[in-house]
Amino acid sequence: MPKPSTQTHRHDTVGSWAKRLYFASRAVMDTILRPYGLGSTQWYVLYQLANNGPTMQRDLVRMLNIERATLSGVVTTLVGKGLVSQVRDAEDQRQRVLRITRVGGKLWEALPDPIAQILAVAFEGADPAEMEIACRVLQAATKRLNEHDWEGEQE
Repeated sequence: MPKPSTQTHRHDTVGSWAKRLYFASRAVMDTILRPYGLGSTQWYVLYQLANNGPTMQRDLVRMLNIERATLSGVVTTLVGKGLVSQVRDAEDQRQRVLRITRVGGKLWEALPDPIAQILAVAFEGADPAEMEIACRVLQAATKRLNEHDWEGEQE
């Protein structure tokens, strides 16, 4: 049997499958949310505000792992739709606090849960023990990548 090419091998790794799962999930999420006029990042902002209350905008950058400029555009859109309010922080006027509005709360209550739908389809019939192993492996790999001194290797 012929040995698979390096090109094929590189695309059949746990990392490449994690990326494919992410992109497929994101596409499904956008399809589910489209009728409500929302994108996935907007949904995640609403999720945070609906479930955890007012949140500093700068904290959402870290929580959602997105660029500050990207979040700024998302927040501007949500404020424009009347779903989120943005006010200056009482202690630090340079910072903004985000809150879900009454209109945003009503929309949130009407939204389907795209995460639950995605998980139900994607992992239907999956062995819980295998799922636990997959989570541990991906968590450990992510931690190692985040904690590795990449700049030190460049020297």
